Amino acid sequence: MADPARDALGAAAAPEPPPGSSPPGTGDGASAAGEAAAAEGAGEGEVGEAGGGGELKAEAADGEVRSADGEAADAEEPGLQAGAARKVKLELKERKEKKQKVDEDEIQKMQILVSSFSEEQLNRYEMYRRSAFPKAAIKRLIQSITGTSVSQNVVIAMSGISKVFVGEVVEEALDVCEKWGELPPLQPKHMREAVRRLKARGQIPNSKYKKIIFH
Repeated sequence: MADPARDALGAAAAPEPPPGSSPPGTGDGASAAGEAAAAEGAGEGEVGEAGGGGELKAEAADGEVRSADGEAADAEEPGLQAGAARKVKLELKERKEKKQKVDEDEIQKMQILVSSFSEEQLNRYEMYRRSAFPKAAIKRLIQSITGTSVSQNVVIAMSGISKVFVGEVVEEALDVCEKWGELPPLQPKHMREAVRRLKARGQIPNSKYKKIIFH
């Protein structure tokens, strides 16, 4: 049986812990928890660094791939342009050769035709080749109609077109003369009838102004 007086003396003899000190076992637990937290934080930092490095490497690789694609596209563009230019040159060359061949064929046919002319036909053909409208008169006529000045190329073109038009009228007038049972030279009535027939066929535009009334 325990003695109450001895227990009281033992409690008084036991030293009291100094102020600010923690009980036994409490400091060890706190330091262990702090070390564990620090280790966890260091592990998370290492994981974060590893993840960030991986993202940077992935972005760098993506940039390299894009730059490689851009360089490949830049390298393909000059090749495409060179191919297109080469194709255009070949087409122009083929057209030039074809046109030259057609011109040579036309010249050859014309030579054969002229060589088969009689003396009278040859004289008429020479007169046709030599005949031309005075360019000064054609230029004045164009300027009086348009009210503006024209270049020499326009005058030459209109002179040639006028010559062809007159040739068509004369040819039609010769047909009229033949159908009427008459012989050349052509008379004004033959020319007027030729112009009337060409207008009826729509080969000569109507120069008369028609006022259109809207109802």
